[in-house]
Amino acid sequence: MAPPLLRIGTRGSPLALAQADELKRRLAAAHAALAAPGAVEIVAIRTSGDRAGERPLAAEGGKGLFTKEIEEALLDRRVDLAIHSMKDMMATLPQDLAVAACLPREDPRDALLSPRAASLAALPRGARLGTASLRRQALALHARPDLAIVPLRGNVGTRLAKLEAGDADATILAVAGLRRLGLAHKITAVLAADDMLPAPAQGVLAVEIRADDTRARDLLTPLDHAETACCATAERAFLAALDGSCRTPIAALATIAGGGLRLDAVIVRPDGSALYRAQRTGAVADAVVLGRDAGAELKARGGPDFFA
Repeated sequence: MAPPLLRIGTRGSPLALAQADELKRRLAAAHAALAAPGAVEIVAIRTSGDRAGERPLAAEGGKGLFTKEIEEALLDRRVDLAIHSMKDMMATLPQDLAVAACLPREDPRDALLSPRAASLAALPRGARLGTASLRRQALALHARPDLAIVPLRGNVGTRLAKLEAGDADATILAVAGLRRLGLAHKITAVLAADDMLPAPAQGVLAVEIRADDTRARDLLTPLDHAETACCATAERAFLAALDGSCRTPIAALATIAGGGLRLDAVIVRPDGSALYRAQRTGAVADAVVLGRDAGAELKARGGPDFFA
């Protein structure tokens, strides 16, 4: 059998494989040669984040745990492309790597899943909210300081099983992941972005390549969704301005309407006791400037000890 024309590196979780399949389908639709059986191979790679098990990701080193080994495989030429949930990527990419395409964004919002209440506000006093996300923890506690936060890690299926087993009264997951897995029917309530602002680039799938690989870049050009890429650029510029990782509760969402870009951004203490918001509007071409400016404002307002 002939070797594959392209190898896609990805994590091996059900969600990651579903995302890689989406990339494979889009490549086949754009290029007849890649529609042939065996033309594109999906290579599952176990990452540090997968090996962390039940330990909190922040304690294991933060953002990048789900991308490091895949990026190493890309640099070593064991794969030709890498697909990531962009919210898992470091704000600054490793040298010699680049994002060549962003696929059209899924719903960026978070969802509440609970057998006990129809909304976050309706949860009983002292209810146990299961999450491993400092951002979700902090924003939930800002709205409901009475909630008890319990750690809930693992892939989507594992977390749903723990919720059903009674390990928590509720959990919060990304709408995008649930939809990509065909599990949108599990959602109790979609949380308004005003109340639970998503992680920067949540719902965005990014395709990473070696920066000098013009063949891969050309193949991906027709897949790049300009509006998604622009919004992700603004959100990640905000993240970079704050030196953000999953050790710090940072949230941002950019939207485009009427030819302009709007960025909503938040920083919040892990215990929810303090929260600062910033908003920027401007030209789409100024996505990076708007993100950096919002980051600089919130960094100044929060002060050097805000994330301590």
